[in-house]
Amino acid sequence: MEKYIVKASQNNMRLDKVLVAFMVDKSRNYISKIIDDGNCLVNGKVAKASLKVNVGDVIELEIPEDKPLEVASEDIPLNIIYEDEDILIIDKPQGMVVHPSNGHWEHTLVNAIMAHCKDLSGINGVIRPGIVHRIDKDTSGLICVAKNDKAHNFLAEQLKDHTMSRTYVALARGVIKENHGTINMPIGRDKRNRQKMAVSRENSKEAITNFDVIKRYSEHTLVECHLVTGRTHQIRVHFSYIGHPVEGDPLYGGRSYKKLYSGGQLLTAIKLKLIHPRTQKEMEFETQIPSYFQNILDELH
Repeated sequence: MEKYIVKASQNNMRLDKVLVAFMVDKSRNYISKIIDDGNCLVNGKVAKASLKVNVGDVIELEIPEDKPLEVASEDIPLNIIYEDEDILIIDKPQGMVVHPSNGHWEHTLVNAIMAHCKDLSGINGVIRPGIVHRIDKDTSGLICVAKNDKAHNFLAEQLKDHTMSRTYVALARGVIKENHGTINMPIGRDKRNRQKMAVSRENSKEAITNFDVIKRYSEHTLVECHLVTGRTHQIRVHFSYIGHPVEGDPLYGGRSYKKLYSGGQLLTAIKLKLIHPRTQKEMEFETQIPSYFQNILDELH
């Protein structure tokens, strides 16, 4: 049972709108279903979505457990950078979804991993076996998979305390004047579009991105980005916020310019550094900028 207290700023708001603000990581449909199924109480009574709440009201939610799902293994080629009995480092191609979800039950990285490796960490359930961290569908690059629960817990702690280092390369629109920079702006769910994230002071989490300029072009800047935190769409949101959206980004690039590339954001996870869960030794993995990305760079001046 999860419990929320209505704030003064939410007085006289509809219950469903208040919950959307509280549960920033859940979709509006997910929240509506919880209410419609009678799993939401306000001051101890089952409530409807249209109920107007008052400051100090106690909202209680019974979050249903996910139903077990069968995720099929698929014989999809994987670009494996490294593998041992505990971890698997994969260079994910652009266009591949990491794990099954609504609308993407097949052809995901998880489907491919399950065909390659039968023993995976079960910490994140059947939909995300072994998945320690994610990258977006149209972001390519390195991702770490845990083969057992002990390895998963160890790697998850590194993500939590920021000792796992993840480096990306992005092509940003416009010319960035600074050679180095830090974008320290909190990120939360976009109030107007639940499919997007946004820089926000309300219902958000700390988000920090460091960057170094690699090369400047006449209308673009190639940057290396170092994640301190790992929020959803973090690099894409941050660079859009400072006026330099990632080239090709369909969500945060804006509609006022013609994209050089229509296949998605030109963003790739190029380096990954971690402490191995068994040997306790630091390991660093690196991949190349993929050809679709490099081809665009070769055409710039």
